[in-house]
Amino acid sequence: MTTVAPTTTQRLEVRGDADVVRVRQLVRGVAQEARLSLVVQTKLVTAASELARNTLVHGGGGHVTVELVTEGARTGVRAVFADDGPGIADLDLALTDGWTSGGGLGLGLSGSRRLVERFSIDSAPGAGTRVEIVTWSR
Repeated sequence: MTTVAPTTTQRLEVRGDADVVRVRQLVRGVAQEARLSLVVQTKLVTAASELARNTLVHGGGGHVTVELVTEGARTGVRAVFADDGPGIADLDLALTDGWTSGGGLGLGLSGSRRLVERFSIDSAPGAGTRVEIVTWSR
């Protein structure tokens, strides 16, 4: 397995609705820098928007780190969302299409996972949540 080296890193706090918009803008800009196709950019920005919203609504706020990364000859975008909220008691259930802890459609986590090439989540009750997503140029 090769290592992924960040070449550009930016961090944003996620404390309100305006921050979710800023996350979308940042991810779009880094995706363009990575030369992702428009379709792939749209998928990545959609996933990032959902995860930023989850960080705000369910985690009580947190931050995101967005990086332009390289792995060999390919370039991509990695975004890591983290909060110190209540955490997720049952990750398998939370990743099930249609399950929601609120009034949404229950597609945020599971939908985000389908929109990116790499998705990992670490969460436990009382320990907050950390979600990492990565998408590569073709």
